[in-house]
Amino acid sequence: MFGLETASGIDGAMLVVGVVLLEAIVLYLGYGLLERVFGKTIINAVSRQE
Repeated sequence: MFGLETASGIDGAMLVVGVVLLEAIVLYLGYGLLERVFGKTIINAVSRQE
């Protein structure tokens, strides 16, 4: 998807690790934001509290 299949050797390994780390950071921040915005609403909907 990112053209990582052409990377080889130590440079390729570092590139893959960097991309995976960046993806993890983006997902962590994104899910944290979603939890702050919609967390209470979802908890209330699931537990049927108002």
